[in-house]
Amino acid sequence: MSTSLFRKKSIAQIQTDAAIGMTEHEQEEVGGEGGGLRRTLKFRDLTLMGIAAIIGAGIFAMIGGASYRGGPGVIFLFAFSAIACGFSALCYADFASRIPIAGSAYTYSYASFGELFAWIIGWDLIVEYAIGNIAVAISWSDYFTRLMSSYNLKIPAFLTMDYLSASRGFADNGEVVATALGQGYTIDGLSRMKGDDLLAISDKLTTGTVEAYEAWTTAPMIADWRVIADVPALVMTVLITILVYIGIRESKIVGNTMTILKIAIILLVIVLGAFFVTPENWTPFLPNGISGVMAGVAAVFFAYIGFDALSTTAEECENPRRDLPRAMIFSLAICTVLYIALALVLTGMEPFGNLNVGDPLAFVFRDKLPWLAGVIAVSAVIALATVFLVFQIGQPRLWMAMSRDGLLPKIFSSIHPRFRTPWFSTIVTGIVVAIPALFMNLTEVTDLGVIGTLFAFTLVCGGILIKDKEFGRENRYVPFISARFIAPVLLVVTVFLVIYGNGVAAFSDLNTKISDGTLTEEITDNQRQAALNFDAYSLSNLGNSHVYAEGFNAVGNFFEVKPDVETGESWLGAFSHKIPYIVFFIFSVLMVIFAFIKRFSLIPFLGVMCCTYLMTELGIINWTRFGIWLLVGVRIYRAYGFRNSKLNTGNETPSILLRAGSIVADFVLLFVLLIPFIIAPLIGYFFDFDMYERLGQTPLFIISLLIAVGLEGVSSARERITTISE
Repeated sequence: MSTSLFRKKSIAQIQTDAAIGMTEHEQEEVGGEGGGLRRTLKFRDLTLMGIAAIIGAGIFAMIGGASYRGGPGVIFLFAFSAIACGFSALCYADFASRIPIAGSAYTYSYASFGELFAWIIGWDLIVEYAIGNIAVAISWSDYFTRLMSSYNLKIPAFLTMDYLSASRGFADNGEVVATALGQGYTIDGLSRMKGDDLLAISDKLTTGTVEAYEAWTTAPMIADWRVIADVPALVMTVLITILVYIGIRESKIVGNTMTILKIAIILLVIVLGAFFVTPENWTPFLPNGISGVMAGVAAVFFAYIGFDALSTTAEECENPRRDLPRAMIFSLAICTVLYIALALVLTGMEPFGNLNVGDPLAFVFRDKLPWLAGVIAVSAVIALATVFLVFQIGQPRLWMAMSRDGLLPKIFSSIHPRFRTPWFSTIVTGIVVAIPALFMNLTEVTDLGVIGTLFAFTLVCGGILIKDKEFGRENRYVPFISARFIAPVLLVVTVFLVIYGNGVAAFSDLNTKISDGTLTEEITDNQRQAALNFDAYSLSNLGNSHVYAEGFNAVGNFFEVKPDVETGESWLGAFSHKIPYIVFFIFSVLMVIFAFIKRFSLIPFLGVMCCTYLMTELGIINWTRFGIWLLVGVRIYRAYGFRNSKLNTGNETPSILLRAGSIVADFVLLFVLLIPFIIAPLIGYFFDFDMYERLGQTPLFIISLLIAVGLEGVSSARERITTISE
């Protein structure tokens, strides 16, 4: 019996199954209608939809924090992220021109890697579309709340903030706010102050801290639970979901109108802002070095997420093979130019140290052109709504494609007889986004959305590497340039730049410490003289042996594990932060070897490498969360997808690999999530029994493992009985 987890679909089979999936619902609905989706999107609509999806929370809210950490040099991160996305966009375009089906990266992975990877990427895309939309809903709520406050229409704080942020903010800095109130300030007065004014009162006092305190102290109580929820996010989710439910034509008209207005506002900001630029604000250009620039990778990359969502509308395009690829590339190029120009204007108008605010575009004009700050606040509300609209369109169509393949229940691909939309998937998407948006925190949601998107981009680029010969050389969006010799050269150059860059950074730091009189370590007279005469931008550094010596020392120091004593960090905890970089280096070497042996195409190869590198910058905590999310997906695939897949001929049994993955998933869910966060607290609350104190970690570990093995045994036994009965 076949146990293949990597059974693939040919492109012809994917297109046939899509057509069958549409016709299966034609006679199920009232009046015998239903059928396919309505084809109404043209190139202009798709390009505007791409811009609508890209320009949103990333540029209206998160560019401030990225500029604060990286200074004017953040434009390099925008450029690098655009290049990484550009490689991915070309690969998406290549697939979209050959597989014009609504499944996006899920469908492309089905044709390239097989069913297991297709399911994983389909599950992963929920992180980008649905969970990403939770972040958009929260950001929209923040801007909407500030906009209402500017018109003296203040919404109660406990109805505009998630429970987690309010709880953490009150616990960490509640005493700081209370002290300020004791000094004669009022909550209303503090909430209207700028960041600098709050910091003048206390270095721990921020706008978010004041909002969290107000939400926590004014929230009504139900038993011992404070009622704190982000209601504006819920209302916006419901309204946009209704619009998406009604139809693509209506969504297109609303989206296009709001996107044109959004572009006009951004152009206005760039043009008017240019008159207030002070070139001195661009010095130093890299105040915190490359590490400072890369610290904003999540925020900047989040600003580019969205162009890939166009591929989910393939079955609603008039000419998807021609228009979809072009729209992806055009929208990405337009947004890149706007982003870099906007970043230069912002950092030129205001010192980068003042830009760590939630509304940077409005902030820089608040004193210069107050009327424009109000216009920007309105445009931000509109901009975020358009992003939400596009993602809310994408998620139901992804589930529709998975349902056609049998990996989700059939109702997910059901088409409404009147509106010609995947009605059930749209409703479920609305629920999945609306409820968490009430309670979840923006930072965690954003980082998870970014790592999920990068993973999808990586697999799409990898899919082109696999399908390159099959696609041939004609009518390609990815021109073939052999990476056989270029890849090894790039690896050597990258290693050189890492050593050289670290050496320059070390000498610059040494120069600063000597100049400021803050140097504490012992150095030789030669090192002191070399550091004092050091110019970070001089080409003579290429022949400076001291630079390379410091560079090698910096690389060597990377492998030294130094736990943070103040936080009580363990050795393993300190080492875990280095794991993504070590894995990336090993992966890079292997990819270069395969590029040489297999003669990989350069563009998808660079796409894979750029996206995986950006993933390493997101840290081990986000990798852990993402890994748990994927394990949940593996468990669902084991329970439903494998058995009900249309590629399952009826006599296939799960492989040992899938069974082992299912056991690991059940164990992690029990031991890491369910027991500590749900089961143990409930038992402690109702029965006054502390499971960890009474039983200990080891017994709970064993119990979780036994339950996981038992669940897999039950599943296997049920499958044998079903097979025998059939």
